[in-house]
Amino acid sequence: MSILKKIVTALRGGAREVGEAVVDANAIRILEQEIKDQENAIAKAKDSLTEVMADESKTGRQINAIKDRIGEHEGYTRQALEKGDEALALEIAEKIAEYENELAELQPVLEGYRSSVAMLKEQIRGAEKSVQEHKRELSVVKTTERVQKARVSVNSSLSSGVSKSSAARDSLNRIKERQQRLDDKIKASEELNAENTDANLKAKMEAAGIGNTKSQASDILARLKNK
Repeated sequence: MSILKKIVTALRGGAREVGEAVVDANAIRILEQEIKDQENAIAKAKDSLTEVMADESKTGRQINAIKDRIGEHEGYTRQALEKGDEALALEIAEKIAEYENELAELQPVLEGYRSSVAMLKEQIRGAEKSVQEHKRELSVVKTTERVQKARVSVNSSLSSGVSKSSAARDSLNRIKERQQRLDDKIKASEELNAENTDANLKAKMEAAGIGNTKSQASDILARLKNK
């Protein structure tokens, strides 16, 4: 394959992907419009069906009327024959023949109407079934989309909440550490202050001869003499 053909093939593939992406992004609206179009088509088909059924009924009445006239004229023919008037009987028979020809012409028309009615009813039932299936599919798609959006929203909120909570915990830990360090410094300062206070007090007590004062040489000599 030449470079040019490869480029053309790649462009076609890209165009197809773009087209599919557009269709997918608008799939719900497209399906809703298709359902409306199908329902409009069904409504028109039902109008056509009623017209065909009306023509069927009309043709059926015409046929029944012709059959009645045929039966009526057959009776007239028998009466003419009973009276010996064959010429009149023949004339009536010719009229019967006209009726029968007309009946022969209308009978296929009636069958055609009946066939059309049956076919249209079957098509309408199939179309209505298809519309119902599409509506169910659309309902499932819409419900799934709503649930997925809700899940995404919840997950996003949870992720954001977890992130904020984590940041808050980190901040709280830093505050605790600062407080602990300050507490340690306060304790150290207090200890230092206490030590300094004790040293000053001891020095004052020694100067006043109170407490554990240092032994003097004369005291030691006197103690030894007494022994």
